[in-house]
Amino acid sequence: MRETLTIKDTRLMISEWKSEGLSIGFVPTMGYLHEGHCSLIKRAVSENDRVVVSVFVNPAQFDRKEDLNRYPVSLEEDREKIAMHGGDLVFIPKAEEIYPQGFNTLVEVENLDRELCGATRPGHFRGVCTIVNKLFNIIQPDKAYFGEKDYQQLKIIKTMTEDLNMPVKVVGCPIVREEGGLALSSRNARLSAEERKAALVINETLREVKKRVEEGERSVGPLRREAVEKINLVPGVRVDYLEIIDEKLLQKVEEIEGRALAAAGVFVGKVRLIDNIKLG
Repeated sequence: MRETLTIKDTRLMISEWKSEGLSIGFVPTMGYLHEGHCSLIKRAVSENDRVVVSVFVNPAQFDRKEDLNRYPVSLEEDREKIAMHGGDLVFIPKAEEIYPQGFNTLVEVENLDRELCGATRPGHFRGVCTIVNKLFNIIQPDKAYFGEKDYQQLKIIKTMTEDLNMPVKVVGCPIVREEGGLALSSRNARLSAEERKAALVINETLREVKKRVEEGERSVGPLRREAVEKINLVPGVRVDYLEIIDEKLLQKVEEIEGRALAAAGVFVGKVRLIDNIKLG
């Protein structure tokens, strides 16, 4: 596995591969890799000739500086995991390499960021779209892989690539969970043993919502109300948002008629976790 720190060196490596007619798969990460990230790398390896993984904690997508400063880092372990799962190149730029002095351009997808994380984290998805756009331009992948745990992010990135005619296929990959159902996240490392146990209520509640829908419930009001009450009853756990939305438009619905998504953002202690489940 090779490693690059600069845009110039990364482009040289990519150019060499493309001159040989090789396909490029790309997995963007912010590091502190877990099995969810590793599943994306393995999927990319199975579908491409060469795989690039980026490790960059993007300051533009954090609305609070303390969250950025607390983001966990494990660069040596990340290198080992990327190599172990078949990555060919890891791109590890510094912030000044990506956002040099005088950087003034931002990328934003409108409308799809009004609910869920977009409603509670203003500017977050603008930062996500800006960095993903830059990474796509640098790496020029044929396919890029994102987890479905961040469903709103996945939908926004797919929309961005389509709207801007980017020659990249965005591939969504299933959520990977711990035993018990907790969705894997780099933030899980900040949970105490007691908080980790309490966090199980998130997926448990979403599965109950899905079961109610399968049994014929279509009215969102009681589904949402009961789900929020159940989560908030757990000591140390607080709902940031819990919504049932149209899977395509990412807008709230009052009745479940087609494909929908139940999505939650929940504080467990000081750690904010997200999860979702498809309905209908």
